[in-house]
Amino acid sequence: MSDRRPNIVFMLSDDHAAHAIGTYGSVVNRTPHIDAVAVAGVRLDNLFATNSLCAPSRASILTGTYSHVNGVTTLDTFIDASQPTFVTALREAGYRTAFVGKWHMGQGSSGGVDHDPKGFDRWDALIDQGEYHDPRFLSADGLRVEPGYATDLITDLAIDWVESLDEGDHDGDGDGDGEKPPWCVLVWHKAPHRPWEPDAAHAGMYAEGGPAGGTPIPVPATFTDDLAGRSDTARRAAMRIADHLTEEDLKQPVPPGLSADEEALWKYQRYMEDYLACVASVDDNVGRLTAWLTDRGELDDTIVVYSSDQGFFLGDHGWFDKRFMYEESIRMPFVLSYPRAVAADQALDRIVTNVDIAATLLDAAGVDVPERMQGHSFWGDLTDPAGAQRDREREREGFYYRYWMHDDRSHQVGAHYGYRTHRYTLIFFYNDGLGLPGCSDRRFAQEWELYDLEADPEELVNVADDPSYAEMRDELEARMWLAQQEVGDDPHPDQPVPRLITEGGSVS
Repeated sequence: MSDRRPNIVFMLSDDHAAHAIGTYGSVVNRTPHIDAVAVAGVRLDNLFATNSLCAPSRASILTGTYSHVNGVTTLDTFIDASQPTFVTALREAGYRTAFVGKWHMGQGSSGGVDHDPKGFDRWDALIDQGEYHDPRFLSADGLRVEPGYATDLITDLAIDWVESLDEGDHDGDGDGDGEKPPWCVLVWHKAPHRPWEPDAAHAGMYAEGGPAGGTPIPVPATFTDDLAGRSDTARRAAMRIADHLTEEDLKQPVPPGLSADEEALWKYQRYMEDYLACVASVDDNVGRLTAWLTDRGELDDTIVVYSSDQGFFLGDHGWFDKRFMYEESIRMPFVLSYPRAVAADQALDRIVTNVDIAATLLDAAGVDVPERMQGHSFWGDLTDPAGAQRDREREREGFYYRYWMHDDRSHQVGAHYGYRTHRYTLIFFYNDGLGLPGCSDRRFAQEWELYDLEADPEELVNVADDPSYAEMRDELEARMWLAQQEVGDDPHPDQPVPRLITEGGSVS
């Protein structure tokens, strides 16, 4: 077995729901190249975002910290790029590093704080959300426009950078040879983020009569959910497919003469046709990268990761977008292959989060995890799954979630935090922006939600006030309080201390 440190290719898309990936059981599309990574390695079935929003999730992935620690709580709070990341740790350990694609955590500087990528030998970042066609890229050399389609270009630039490492004197002795240092490249796509603009090769792919279509795209069972079983906070959100998709999203006006139900279904089909076509381009580029690694003879020496910065609603509960601490929103796809150390065709159901990814990649590379990082490596679960299964305490697994961007101008989702175990999701909507950038100053009544995922996997019935769940709610409130303390976050001033904490009761 080679003792060479692994190369790392970390592909991250934006808003790619796990239930639009074949290996996760998609019924709406096919993703053969992403699936192939899972078959060659492992699929994580319970990896969750701790703040289901693009910039905050990306900051947590990079820094291995929660939003309140890395400072990226909303879309309008930009990163201090000088803080340690898994990339800076890799670089200090001798890795060559590069970033290509969607950064979305600020650009330039403000208040004396730099936001542009740091710790990279090369970086090429899209401006803000980025454009699908002929996108602008910012690098250390300045701003330029790259003609072409963003998903293809991001892959091109990543490959070009790695191939540029083939040249030169790697051991510094002047003879032009020497062993190349390991490298890490982040290939972070814009797609399939709104406004869902496919390239010519994939446009219409999932339209009725298209090459992957032929019949209408299946509609989620909860598409007509009236949200009667949820809180007022959920009902206030402006993310209904029927009401909040725009003509820019749909690329054409709604046909006249449709009933309200027919119009909602027509909008769903248009939305999904373009969304899935954008996903198809991402999948093809995953295949390009893995084929290129194979041609170079480096696939066995490379950790290949495909993930998304959070989940997404695909008509579930009649919604698009994310933000809420509900299953479709918080569940991140994550597949990884590394033939040298990770056995093929695995599935891991342990609960882990985006905060754990940084420590895991450093562990895989044999690099010490900076003390500041709050995440925990799950690398041992991938390389010794039988041992990890034997040693785990499944019923103790859970994670803390917090969405900060209260009553935002786009979707008006209320601020909340909560705790998720294998069976239950507890949510406290504190509904207060706390003066953070990107939040409104409106406050709403505080509300609790509790879902029994075993009895109600689609989260249709809020049992927070059901007497038969009172004991479990007490337990979960206490576990959430303790988890919040453990990560160093502060509860909202109006949240009561849980009864089991004040009474000194037992928390299992």
